[in-house]
Amino acid sequence: MSTEPVRLAVVIGSVREGRFGPTVAHWIADEARKRPEFDVDLIDLADARLDTAGPTAEPGSRTKELLREVSPRLAAADAFTVVTPEYNHSFPAGLKNLIDWHHSEWHAKPVGFVSYGGISGGLRAVEQLRLVFAELHAVTVRDTVSFHMAWERFGEDGRPTDPEGHGAAAKTLLDSLYWWADALREARRRQPYAA
Repeated sequence: MSTEPVRLAVVIGSVREGRFGPTVAHWIADEARKRPEFDVDLIDLADARLDTAGPTAEPGSRTKELLREVSPRLAAADAFTVVTPEYNHSFPAGLKNLIDWHHSEWHAKPVGFVSYGGISGGLRAVEQLRLVFAELHAVTVRDTVSFHMAWERFGEDGRPTDPEGHGAAAKTLLDSLYWWADALREARRRQPYAA
C-alpha cells in the first residue's frame, strides 16, 4: 500500500432547506480526518448552487460556470463517500444531476455510501445509486453506514448517540474505501482507464 494519502471527497447529496445531511456528512468527514491515510474534501451541493431542475442531458450555461468549482474537485478525488437521504424511495435530484454531468471523474474510483432517513435508513436510495455508479464505471464498496430515524441517532453536538457502533461501521467503510482507492489509483497510474 502507498504512503500517499487518498484524496477522499465527501459529497453532501441533499440541498433541501432544513436538511439533515450536513450533520451526517461532517461526522463521517471527521471520522476520515482522524486517519492519516485520508485527505478529506467536503463538497456540499447546496454551496455549489447547481440547478436541480431537469432532466437535462447537459447543464445550462449558469450551471457550467458553477461546475468549474466542483468538477476539478471530483476529478482530483481518489475515492468518494456520498452522503444521501432517501426521498420517496430514491435519492435527491441535485445529486443525480451532479452524477450525470460528470463522467470520467468517476471512472475506476471507489464510492462508499453513508445514508440516512426514516425506517429504511436511506438504504433504498443507496441500492439505486449502486446501479447509477456502475454505469459510470465506478466501484461501489459493499459496506455502508446507515442511520434509520437519523434525527434520533445524533445528539445536539452533532455526534452519533451510539459512537461505538457507528464508529465501527465507519471504520469498516473507510477501510474498504482506502483499499480500493489505493489499488485503483495505482492501476490508473500504470494504465489510464478507458471506458
